[in-house]
Amino acid sequence: MKPTTHNRILEEFIAGCLREDIGDGDHSTLASIPGKATGKARLLIKQKGILSGCKVAEELFGIIDPGLKFEAFIDDGSRISPGDIAFHVSGKIHSILKSERLALNIMQRMSGIATSTGMYVEKLAGLDTRILDTRKTTPGMRFLEKEAVRAGGGMNHRMGLYDMIMLKDNHIDYAGGIEKAIRKTNDYLKKTKKNLLIEIEARNLDDVKKILETGGVNRIMLDNFNLADTREAVRLIGKRYETESSGGITLETIRDYAECGVDFISVGALTHHINSLDMSLKAF
Repeated sequence: MKPTTHNRILEEFIAGCLREDIGDGDHSTLASIPGKATGKARLLIKQKGILSGCKVAEELFGIIDPGLKFEAFIDDGSRISPGDIAFHVSGKIHSILKSERLALNIMQRMSGIATSTGMYVEKLAGLDTRILDTRKTTPGMRFLEKEAVRAGGGMNHRMGLYDMIMLKDNHIDYAGGIEKAIRKTNDYLKKTKKNLLIEIEARNLDDVKKILETGGVNRIMLDNFNLADTREAVRLIGKRYETESSGGITLETIRDYAECGVDFISVGALTHHINSLDMSLKAF
């Protein structure tokens, strides 16, 4: 995603979040703090993990109040421990308090995703297989959650339906089978002059063989394959196409699948089975 696109999406996202949270005013702050009062706050880490969202928080504070001063002490993607201070922010107290919960919600979730991703990545130490995320993301937060996956050492599969062709079981069935799905897709790309990679899902070894006979793809997804069939599929495919394992793969089984020789393993749990990392924004 281009930086300008990211900034626009972030601004729209923050505007929506503020409408949801503030409504006609932060009356707790308006009632108790003078409008011109200034102060400082720091982000305190309370749980071990991987930091993500610090750059987003800096942009967030700047969007809410360009007069706020932000000073980061820890980079996104860094290992963090209880007691660490990620950043300081100073300026109008009204602006800091208006930003507090939104910044925490974003950073806690992003850091939880980065930490979880890091655990999967560690399981593959010494192997060439890479971890991928999926489209199983929180609506409206995909761009942030996928950024968090990168901070944790993973890779993004695709941002949406627009930047890669992914022919899954329903596409194949509706199109009339593997051969027709691939042929129609290549005809479409030629007609529209779009330069998109094609990935196709295989549900069993017979599907793998049909895909190899047809050709015209870039990557084959081995969906819900057991280990023995994964090894056989990798042998059949060789280096002709990239391979990706997907479906029900856990921390306990991911290395076994990687040792079958697949290029990628996609894990939906990276973004939809998440415990947010504990942290707080405290005045000082």
